[in-house]
Amino acid sequence: MVQFYKNINRQTLEIEQPDGANWINVTPPFQENEIDNLSVSLDIPRDFLTDTLDIEERARYESEDGVRLLILKTPVENKSVNESDAYYVTIPISIIITNRSQVLTVNSFENVAIRRFLNTFAKRHPERPNMMVLKIFEKVVMDFMEVLKEINHRRNILEQKLYDANRNEELLYLMRVQKSLVYLVMALRSNELLLMKMERTNFLNCDEEEREFLADLIVEFSQALEMADTYTNILSSTMDAFASIINNNMNIVMKRLTAITIILSVPALVAAFFGMNVKFPYENSPVGLYIAIFLSVIISVVLSLYFNKKRWF
Repeated sequence: MVQFYKNINRQTLEIEQPDGANWINVTPPFQENEIDNLSVSLDIPRDFLTDTLDIEERARYESEDGVRLLILKTPVENKSVNESDAYYVTIPISIIITNRSQVLTVNSFENVAIRRFLNTFAKRHPERPNMMVLKIFEKVVMDFMEVLKEINHRRNILEQKLYDANRNEELLYLMRVQKSLVYLVMALRSNELLLMKMERTNFLNCDEEEREFLADLIVEFSQALEMADTYTNILSSTMDAFASIINNNMNIVMKRLTAITIILSVPALVAAFFGMNVKFPYENSPVGLYIAIFLSVIISVVLSLYFNKKRWF
């Protein structure tokens, strides 16, 4: 699906044709020959329009025949039915600046950052393609921040559940959070490197105001990356700590069961002595039963006190 937008009287309006459009947004589902027709009508290399269909595409920029391509990674919620997959993954977005100074975005999935840009792009500098591109980057980093906060909230809830009851389910959910953070860290790192390279090479031919805005974006991506690294380290430490706690709890349970088994085996051992086919004092007297019971109780109490002193209980 291809949508054409134009800023008219500081309002974002959808139009029918690409002529005069400030921004062109391409999203699934793709109709037959839609990509080819768009490539011909806007004089854009076809590869620029299809690169983002590969979700593993890395963040980079490229220029061909005056058409500039930027690819950055953005987070999306994972719709997979597999319960072991990450809560969030990252997908590429293509931003293309045409020879007509039009900005074209290509998404392989529905994207929150693009929708945010749609709601705000007409308010400031709609006629400046560079600023439009930088505004998209701004919405993407905001999306990263919100996703990181959501992941950290999930982590706190799961940790609290683990404090109350050490169950495998919470550990599996924490693994899904950890996978999400891995995707986000890698995407943020590649986006940060892309922006730094853009600043160093002045790929967009920015003016002074745009260079300052780009520098601010680099700082924001760096902050998001530090946040993601911090959450990753905290989660790794938490999982290691809970793994040690679970192992320690298992050892404690085994010690208690061993101690209980030893204590319960004492009456059976005393009864076995009295039941042997050998001469034994008070063998034929009722007193022998009381002696066996007395010895069993005394030895069991002594063992219980000893194990309690050793903190086996």
